[in-house]
Amino acid sequence: MSILDSNSVGSPSSDGEFKPLNSEEFRKQAHQMVDFIADYYHNIENYPVLSQVEPGYLRSRLSETPPYLPDSFDDIVRDVEKDIIPGMTHWLSPNFFAFFPATVSSAAFVGEMLCTAFNSVGFNWLACPAATELEMVVMDWLANMLKLPKSFMFSGTGGGVIQGTSSEAILCTLIAARDRALEIIGVQNIAKLVVYASDQAHSTYKKACKLAGVLPCNVRLLPTTQASNFSLSPALLRTVIEADVGAGLVPIHLCATLGTTSTTAVDPIGPLANVANDYGVWVHVDAAYAGSACICPEFRHHLDGIERVNSLSLSPHKWLLSYLDCCCLWVKQPSQIIRSLSTNPEYLNNKASESGSVVEFKDWQIGTGRKFKALRLWLVIRSYGVANLQSDPRFEIVTPRLFSLVCFRLNPCPRSATGTEEGLNRMLLDRVNSTGRVYMTHTIVDGVYMLRCAVGSTLTEELHVVAAWKLIKEGADALTERVESRV
Repeated sequence: MSILDSNSVGSPSSDGEFKPLNSEEFRKQAHQMVDFIADYYHNIENYPVLSQVEPGYLRSRLSETPPYLPDSFDDIVRDVEKDIIPGMTHWLSPNFFAFFPATVSSAAFVGEMLCTAFNSVGFNWLACPAATELEMVVMDWLANMLKLPKSFMFSGTGGGVIQGTSSEAILCTLIAARDRALEIIGVQNIAKLVVYASDQAHSTYKKACKLAGVLPCNVRLLPTTQASNFSLSPALLRTVIEADVGAGLVPIHLCATLGTTSTTAVDPIGPLANVANDYGVWVHVDAAYAGSACICPEFRHHLDGIERVNSLSLSPHKWLLSYLDCCCLWVKQPSQIIRSLSTNPEYLNNKASESGSVVEFKDWQIGTGRKFKALRLWLVIRSYGVANLQSDPRFEIVTPRLFSLVCFRLNPCPRSATGTEEGLNRMLLDRVNSTGRVYMTHTIVDGVYMLRCAVGSTLTEELHVVAAWKLIKEGADALTERVESRV
């Protein structure tokens, strides 16, 4: 192979060989990068959370032309520290409170490494059977954790797919709802299609409507009020749909939100679905942020009525430690998505596909190629288990909660000395009680010191319990930080 620049007298490598994946070089560089990343996480609080640079800062720091000869890996890493990190807004900083962050974990990190290592492009079953089948298993696992009906699972009559983001998931459902309606009224009537969401729905909904061909004037973003905690009113939805039907328009899609971006408002899924079902409207629940919380029994009621919707999406990368990008989309009738998104070029035909016995995930998404994303989510669920994903690992419920008394304790920092449990919990109790805002007591049973939170006052409401829990966690944060600083 000739050198690209015929005027150059240099050689691209000293030994005349170009080996982009040398196993020993990779081992060395990977170890170095793991150390770099671990140090970054350890020192992340030393960086300004919000980048302090001005627009265009990076161009002045970097060469205008790409390097003809290779730079050393050490130089590249130094430039990351010197030039890239100053331009970062540090989303993983414990002081980042601006947006819903993409959460991280060691398990997800390792899963992403495996995903990248295999580098499979699992557009159909034959391209990577393990990728397809693991995704089916993991989607059913998470559906079970959310207590979704069997109608959303591969083990039932539905199924799920890992998309990149909620934007993609919403677009897929809009396209399916659009095509379902056009099969009845004809493509020439596409201008009659109308869709619904609250004025608190994510801005990506309007973008998806543009891509799906819904006219901007037919996107109904219905007003919400503080009186309803900014959730969408089923009565208002019915009124607007009836007016649209009366005007000769065709309602096709409702996007209800579980945890809006502005205020984490929760739309009443069941009542909204009842209205939409009366008019044959596709109901999609965008639970990108708050949906993950519904694996906890105390939050599952937010999904009440989910059996009456057509699709649901949530993003484990927001709250289930799974890194960006990982959005799970479940649909009751996969055939409706597949009918709209499938393509079957001759070069992808094979016996497995033609048999109809396998899932072809290329037909569940906008693009064709896809990463082995299920590996990441699979490692997270296996490594931590449902119990740890549901809980704050710092706290332990010591005895089963039978009535309104909760007996719990704060577990010590894993790196702290043993035998500090009682002292730590005594300090936590003193700290909470000294605020004067909450009063709790303790008990010792079988030698175990624990805190008692007895809920039962006539005037106690949910807001008081939430405030007490917030105070307890703030106290735990302060104590844990103090203990860790001494280690």
